[in-house]
Parts: sequence; C-alpha cells; structure tokens
Amino acid sequence: MRTFISVLYFCFCCQWLFAQKENSKDTLSRIATIKHEVKGNAIQFTPETPTLEQIAGAPKAFYSYFWEFGDGHYSKEENPKHIYKSAADYDVKLWATNNYDTGKPPTTRPKKISVTNPDPSYKDEASMTEDLMLIRNREPMPEEEIVVVLSYRNYLNYTANGKLYLFYNEQKYKADNFEVADIRMYHNEKRVQETDFVYTNTVDDSDRHFLASADGGQLHLKEQVQDTTIKTNLQFTLKDAKERYRDWEALEFQNMKSNEERNLFFTLKTPPEMLKDTSAIISIRGVYVPDATYDNHKVKDMEMEIVTSHDPNKMSSNGTFMNYRTVRFKTLKYKIKFQNNGEGPARTIRLETDIPDMLDKQSIVVTDMYPKCEICPDYEVRYSCLDTAFTDKKAIFTFKNIYLPGSEQKNVKDYDSTKGFVKYNIKFAKDFHKKSTKSQTAIYFDKNDPIITNYSTTRFIPGLSIGAKVGYNSYSDLKNSESYFFGATLSPYKSYRWYWQLELLNSFHEYDAKTSVVDEIIDIDQRRALQRTTTNSHFQNVDWEIPVMARYNINNYIGVGAGLQAMFSLNEKQDQEVLIEQFEGTTDDYVMSSEITKRNESNAFNNFRTGLLLDITAGFARIGPSLGARYVLSFKDDFNYLQLYAIWKF
Repeated sequence: MRTFISVLYFCFCCQWLFAQKENSKDTLSRIATIKHEVKGNAIQFTPETPTLEQIAGAPKAFYSYFWEFGDGHYSKEENPKHIYKSAADYDVKLWATNNYDTGKPPTTRPKKISVTNPDPSYKDEASMTEDLMLIRNREPMPEEEIVVVLSYRNYLNYTANGKLYLFYNEQKYKADNFEVADIRMYHNEKRVQETDFVYTNTVDDSDRHFLASADGGQLHLKEQVQDTTIKTNLQFTLKDAKERYRDWEALEFQNMKSNEERNLFFTLKTPPEMLKDTSAIISIRGVYVPDATYDNHKVKDMEMEIVTSHDPNKMSSNGTFMNYRTVRFKTLKYKIKFQNNGEGPARTIRLETDIPDMLDKQSIVVTDMYPKCEICPDYEVRYSCLDTAFTDKKAIFTFKNIYLPGSEQKNVKDYDSTKGFVKYNIKFAKDFHKKSTKSQTAIYFDKNDPIITNYSTTRFIPGLSIGAKVGYNSYSDLKNSESYFFGATLSPYKSYRWYWQLELLNSFHEYDAKTSVVDEIIDIDQRRALQRTTTNSHFQNVDWEIPVMARYNINNYIGVGAGLQAMFSLNEKQDQEVLIEQFEGTTDDYVMSSEITKRNESNAFNNFRTGLLLDITAGFARIGPSLGARYVLSFKDDFNYLQLYAIWKF
C-alpha cells in the first residue's frame, strides 16, 4: 500500500513539474539582443535571436531585420556596419520579424552605444530614389508595433524650411488601425499642432493630379491628389487627405541643405480593435512641403496588408467593404506578393490566382510588378517579361526569364530583393450579384511545389433599401370589411438570396362586428316574459401593422418570405346600435315593446394582436417594382386576412 501511494505521489509531482514547465514556456517572452563590435571607425552589429518555431507546411522560417542606429540612419541587413560622424552615446534599436514562424516577433531593448572613434569626414551615400519615400519594417499585425520611415530630400537648389504631414486611420474604417506611439527626430524637426491648415500661395485648382502607391505604379485620376510629380494645389491636397484620414501628424523642419536627405521614424502601434480582415489593403499618406512659403509639395501613399502571421506570400484586395449602389463602375485592385526562400535564384515564377465569377477576367490590367519587366508578346522571346493567360476560373501570371535571388542564397544581404509582387485591376462582369467572394493564389517557383496564399475576400456592406408599399387587406371572417393600406419597408439594398425586411404599414379598416343576440327571461307585472337584446357594431379603425420577416430571392423575379407581425389600433371608432325587445310570454311570437339606443365610442392604442405571415412576390425581386400576396394567420379569432399589394424598392 505504501509503495502504491509513493508511485501516485511521484506521478503527481511529475505531472505538476511538467505543467509548470509548459506554463513557464508559454509565459516566457521571446527576446532578441543586440551585439556589437568596433572595427576601426565602424561598428559591426549582430543580432542574437530566439529559435524559430516553424509553421508546418510553410517554407523554411527565417528572420528579417530592421536596425535604427540612433543618428537618423537605418539598415535592413542582418549584420550591418555603420560609421558615426560624431562622438556621442547612441540608442541602437532592432526589430526582428519572424517569417513563417508560429510565435510572436521577439522584443528587443535599445542598446546604448558609446562612440569614441567617429569619422567626421565620412559622407553618406545617396540612397533615396525619390524625393519623398515611405517604408515600413513589416506588415501590420493586431497588437504589434511597426516602424514607418518617412524619408525626404531637398530637391531645391537652396537651403529651405518646410513641413511634413503623415496621415493615418482611413475614414472608411470605423476602428482606428494605428496609434502613434513615438516619433524620433534627428534633425531638430518640430512637432506642431494644426487643427485647421493654413495655406500659402494659392494657385489655380484646375490642374489634374496623379496617385501612386509606395511600390510604384500610377493611376491617372481627375481631382485626386497623387505623387511622383510636384503638386501646386496644397489646399486641395490637405483637404482631400483630411477627408480620407481621421488623424495626422504635422512637423516643421529648418535649414535643410540642397540635396540633403533626412529620415523621420514613426512607431505605430496597432490597437486590439483594428481591422482584422487579412485580405484588406490599408494605407497611410505622406505630404512633403519643401519650402513652407510656397504651395509646391509632393505626396506619397503607402499601402499595407494586415496579417496574423508574417508570411511574405500574400494576396490582398481593396474590395474589403464595397457599396453595391456605386460599385457598378468600380475597378477592384488586387495585389499578390511573393518571396523566393530558396538557396538559389528563381528564373520562372507562376502565379495561378482564382477569379470569382462576378468579375470579368478579360478586363484584367496589370498596373505594376516586381521584378520590373515588359508584358510578354504573343510569341516566344528571350528577354524578361510577364505573361498573362486564362482558364475558366483562373488568371495565370508568369514571370519568364527573370532573376529573383533566394533568401538563403549566398551573398544576399537585402531580403527585399528576394520579394516580388503583381498588382492588377479588374472590373465587374456585366451581370453580378451582391455576394462575397474568396480568391487565393498558388505560387510556383520554377518547378517546386506551390505555395498557397491566404484567401483574399471581397464583401458588400448591407446598404439600405427603402420601399413604398400600397395594397388591400381581405378579411374573410368579417362582415362588410374594407381595408386599404400604405406604408414603407426597410431592407438591405439588393440582397442576393437571404435578407431581413422590416415594414411599417398604416391601414384604414372598416367592418361590422358579428351581431350579438342575448335572450333572457324576466318578470313583468308578475308574469314571466322574454327579453331579447340585439347589438350591432360598426368599426372604423386606423391600424398600424409592423411585420418583421426573413426573405429569400429565388431569382431576379420571384421572392418568398415568412415572419411575425404585430398590429394595434392607433385609433378605433365604434358605432354601436342596441335593440331591446320584450315579448309576451316566453316566446318571440308577440312583441310587447321595443327600444333602440345608439352610442359612439373612441379608443386609442388598443386591440393589440399578433400573427404569422407567409409572403410571395413577383416582379423585380431585388430592386424596383413588384406585386405580392401575403397571408397573415392571426392569433386572434376572425382576424386572418389575405393581403394583396404593390411594392417598389429603391
């Protein structure tokens, strides 16, 4: 017995220790540390990162890096070297992103570096390809931080003082996607509060504007702010940005020399209530005014895709929530991103992407891609190009004769060079319905097995459709009944199949109640006699009917519905006639006397009754005019009725 108890105790202890080990593992945060080594007047940085937790079935997990050196410079290399120009203490920061990993990105504490051997004569190499640039260290994930770098260059031929704006949190999304946790300024930039913008030299606003994302590509749209060119209508640009975004940061800078390049670092925190749709495209916008005394400025939009894990292979769309009323001439934008994680370069990359039936695959227009190349002609060529082909359900984009290095390839330091993308626009088909879509892409690198992306979804906001309804109610169990009504309906706009509908109907109802006859024997002059009381009532009611139902569109022309209905009399007027007759003896053979009395009575908010309803319509079931019939089974006797009506939904 003692041995048995000892074994039980030992098992209990083992189980407890195992549970403690698992709990400690779960609660232990992942930390990356910064190591550095002085090499002459340069400093070599090395990250020490926790072990990756591989996602089953995904390509090999790896880290990508973003370094901030504390002097206004940054790097995306794994082991960067940096030369400081001044002797000082610098806070070096590291963000390591775990790609194809099941855990959260590791956290890193800033490390203070004391520089004692600077090189004041060191000149930074020009790195900006545009005068205004926006980059990020990774895609946004709920409850994580990302770093956004706003880089700007003075393209003027004189030293200037100017302004910068960063707009974020798009108006079209109810919840905020970002909070500004920190702004790091290394060139004496000053944060300013601007509730209403002040404009300088105004110019004619009839000019046309252009828009492009941070990845390149340009759309020619009238009356929209765009980038890649110098804009002159600052008032319109800022007004448009305020209409698109709820929040912004405004900063001033001074004494910026000609051709000088500067970087601003924003830490953006994603709140828990941010948009969770991983197929959505969200954006931020930068506006750069190089000289605050003039309206000349540049604009840059940066698009981002929300993720739940850091997977470089992803599909996204701007059709997250669309208004069906205005979508007919809308062009959807899709973006497919991929990364070569092999040990060598990819020469052919094929993207097989689903095209929903509601979209016209023949309308596809490729707006941008990387690697940059031409669209393939109809014949075979040796140069790099992008070919587009179609099947019944798919579009196939094929990069031919390209060179995309692999992330595991030797001497590849820039992970961004191993990434590519295709952006394309597509229009809706001629006949499409209000329903959600799902698309995903199979990515083939040379002859390897495909990598399958997430689903990119599109959906429509319900919208509201107000309908006008008139008709006639036929009460088969009531005498001399006449009931006409008019009212309004409320339902989602042009629903495809199932939807709800709420109605408020005002009816005018006249009818005769059943005649009431009451016989009783009374004593008259010590003789028994029959007294008969006959009551006739006529009602004139103003009723409110409130049906709530679920409806289903069988096709474009036939719809059915079922639900519950409540009804009460808003005003009830009753005209009553009472005839009292007295007969000789206990039979009605001889009338001794008769008397007629009349009375009127009015009531309000009474006669409440409920019932079930069944409904069918024929005509234009989703929007427009139709005719309908409805049968209401009332829970109150004699008030079942058939309703015939006409309705027009707007």
